[in-house]
Amino acid sequence: MHFARRAALAIAAASFVASVAYAQAWPAKPIRLIVPFPAGGGTDIISRQLTGKLAGGYNFVIDNKPGAGGNLGVDAAAKSPADGYTFVMGQTSNLAINPTLYTHLPYDPVKDLTPVSLVASSPLVIVASANSPFHTLADVVKEAKAHPDKINFASSGNGTVAHLATVEFEKQAGITLTHVPYKGASQGATDVISGAVQLYVSSVPTLIGHIRSGKMRALAVTSAKRVGDLPNVPTVAESGYKGFEAVTWFGVLGPANLPKEMVAKLNADINKALKDPELKKQFDAQGADVLGGTPEQFSKLIRDDLGRWGTVVKESGAKID
Repeated sequence: MHFARRAALAIAAASFVASVAYAQAWPAKPIRLIVPFPAGGGTDIISRQLTGKLAGGYNFVIDNKPGAGGNLGVDAAAKSPADGYTFVMGQTSNLAINPTLYTHLPYDPVKDLTPVSLVASSPLVIVASANSPFHTLADVVKEAKAHPDKINFASSGNGTVAHLATVEFEKQAGITLTHVPYKGASQGATDVISGAVQLYVSSVPTLIGHIRSGKMRALAVTSAKRVGDLPNVPTVAESGYKGFEAVTWFGVLGPANLPKEMVAKLNADINKALKDPELKKQFDAQGADVLGGTPEQFSKLIRDDLGRWGTVVKESGAKID
């Protein structure tokens, strides 16, 4: 027994030393960062900006793998070897909303992935046409209470953060709005500007050009604090709905069972990159706030938001087979 125990301890020690040595030699080749959305979108831009600032011997290759609301790309990462050469830029939709929204999800965001670090968050903005009678969120609520179901709002699809954030707002405000889902941002923007749709809820980067041009009027942002590029636009919370916050967050994850040494190294390097003033400026231009933090904090956020958004999905009645 004594010999067997010594042998087991020796094997464990050798394994630990090998693991540390492996982590120290990592990365020895290019690393694939899967972006589960098309090139040119917000997730893609943030991914490229981050990897462009990462020091520490990394050579990231962006692999755009869109489809099924981001599920295809996340699933590809979850099923990759846990060797430190495949990661994914996950976000609220595919990690906290889709598990309830989709009848059959090919991965479990808690069991099949290793959170590395949060990167950024991006608020939504509620807008109306420049010719709309709505100048504030209070105007919308007043009209919705006087004429239930008369006001409609556009989003980029059923079960998106924009859709569910509006459902959550409806509940707090005690109103009912009619959802008009679109497959992309451009058509929805055109219809709001023309007045065909009364409100649009989408990300700040998607709509800020129309707001600056005067074609749209921003009524409120969904973040806890005001957005730097829209300093005169109040938050939903400031508009009378204390505690309201709904943002899309972005974070880097790897497959399950990723070596702890690798997670610690990449987390430290991501947090270091996020302190770069130039990167912060780039994120600001996208309407994104720098986050960072520990893997444990990221893991807790995923679990918390699974519960939060899961409840809202069920209340909304949204479902995708």
